[in-house]
Amino acid sequence: MDLKLDQVSHHYGATNVLDDISLTVKKDEIVCLIGPSGCGKSTLLRFIGGLERPSSGQILQIGEPPAASLNPLTYIFQDFALLPWRTVEGNVSLALEDHKLPKAEQRAIVEDVLRRTNLSDFAKALPRQLSGGMKQRVAIARALSVRPAVMLMDEPLSALDSQTRELLMDDLVDLWTRESFTAVYVTHNLAEAVRLGHRIVVLSRRPGRIREIVEIDMPLAERKDRVHELEVKQHHLWDLMREEARAADRELADV
Repeated sequence: MDLKLDQVSHHYGATNVLDDISLTVKKDEIVCLIGPSGCGKSTLLRFIGGLERPSSGQILQIGEPPAASLNPLTYIFQDFALLPWRTVEGNVSLALEDHKLPKAEQRAIVEDVLRRTNLSDFAKALPRQLSGGMKQRVAIARALSVRPAVMLMDEPLSALDSQTRELLMDDLVDLWTRESFTAVYVTHNLAEAVRLGHRIVVLSRRPGRIREIVEIDMPLAERKDRVHELEVKQHHLWDLMREEARAADRELADV
């Protein structure tokens, strides 16, 4: 299933937030959204997920989701959103409980996603016993359990320290390499964008418009060893954003 954003614009009262966003997210690609603070990245993600409606334009789902998909779209948030009184497997199974699946099938799905995210040994652990990185792995496993057509990832690694962030990026690359998925990934971190994104959409400061779409034409699994090429891409992204990021910072500071 592809997603098509067609001339999406939005305003809150007199404040224009997004302007004329047109974009197609293709099956099995990770599209990263970057831009200055306040440019509308997370707002756009909410529109894609159907949590809000834009003032104008439309977002279309093109084609059918995977046959086994329980939720075509699912979120992964930066704050993990785990229930502290439920175990790892309990938090993952929560996403399945509104679906009329036999208990045996639910157990099989939970076991599968825990294995894929290297959490099988922690199935009975509570969130308070886990590191930040492990908690985010649980959130990723929970999202995978509903077999989404598209994962909507809102700064999923921003609350983690740099070492844990590197490990989680490795995990996401490994997951995608073994069984590709489609994702729209919002981030402030340019290193994350060039490491994980097949295409990187650079938004301008508010109102957010597409300034440029940068393609990273190298396999995800090879990128960790191609540091110089990624640094060149990262510098290009920062060159696109630098002045507007400074202006956005001053604008936010004056509010």
